[in-house]
Amino acid sequence: MNNKKGKIDIRSLSLEALQQHFIQMNEKSFRAKQVYEWLWKKSCLSFDDMSNISKELRTKLNENFTINNVKINSSQISADKTIKNSFILYDTHLIEGVLIPTPGRMTACVSSQVGCSLTCKFCATGYMERKRNLNPDEIYDQVVLIDKQARENYGIPLSNIVYMGMGEPLLNYANVIKSIEKITSPDGLNMAAKRITVSTAGIAKMIRKLGDDGVKFNLALSLHAANDEKRNTIMPINEQNSLKALAEALKYYYAKTKNPVTYEYIVFDGVNDTLQDAMELASFCKHLPCKVNIIEYNPIAFASYLNAGEDKIEVFADYLRKQGVNTNLRRSRGKDIDAACGQLAIKEKEKVS
Repeated sequence: MNNKKGKIDIRSLSLEALQQHFIQMNEKSFRAKQVYEWLWKKSCLSFDDMSNISKELRTKLNENFTINNVKINSSQISADKTIKNSFILYDTHLIEGVLIPTPGRMTACVSSQVGCSLTCKFCATGYMERKRNLNPDEIYDQVVLIDKQARENYGIPLSNIVYMGMGEPLLNYANVIKSIEKITSPDGLNMAAKRITVSTAGIAKMIRKLGDDGVKFNLALSLHAANDEKRNTIMPINEQNSLKALAEALKYYYAKTKNPVTYEYIVFDGVNDTLQDAMELASFCKHLPCKVNIIEYNPIAFASYLNAGEDKIEVFADYLRKQGVNTNLRRSRGKDIDAACGQLAIKEKEKVS
């Protein structure tokens, strides 16, 4: 990938490709390994900071390559210590990432696309146009920046990563997989794959591909209804990826990976909050080992959806537990800031447009 100045984005190159460039520059190929380590293991963003590289080679690197790194555009800190970030990319697009501190965990929520092509009715990002996919290094940078925030603000490194920010990860499959490779590799950030969760709105053929690729990270399905009529309304992607198709894909994925699946379910007031809805969800959970996270909703201005009442949510969760479904209640974070996915990026975009 070249930027407008004709320089190559160095992090778009594999080690082998970088070695070839070094040979063409009359440099020894082992120097490429040193630079590669600076880029991915040490998260270096300036050639001039690569202290074991000669000044002459650093000059060549600056002349031929660029590092299209992500920068923090703005941040909001919630009373519950959640930090919501607007990140700016090299081409001025804005994305979001969140640091979520909870007892025993320090989690980064990262984006995979600029905007989103799906139109989930409850999600702020669903009201944004998809501009482009994020590159692997742009996802990696979000993790590095949020880890730095965790260490500086709370003295604790990241423990978990969730791909639950802007965009549909499985519609940026290759780049998401490459980003996870960089994050988990001993030559990268060396994080455990089991600490990473990729959340999808439900793309059946790509869930099958996850199984074929034998991925080690966790998979979550943003479900929100276990009958097709309701899910079609809430999440139009269901019209091409019915619950039957998703169930078959998930069973295939589980057979290949033996990884249990997490179902995310927001109990919306008057939409999917009845005992019948709970019964349908419990039935869907019988397809394979799984757990359900009931998530508290952060309402947005674009949609009329509201959380069901506490009592109704407790009845809903209690029914699932009595049916043997492992069920957790996840409280909303950052209620006093623009914490719903897409809110901050939309607000920041409006400032500059």
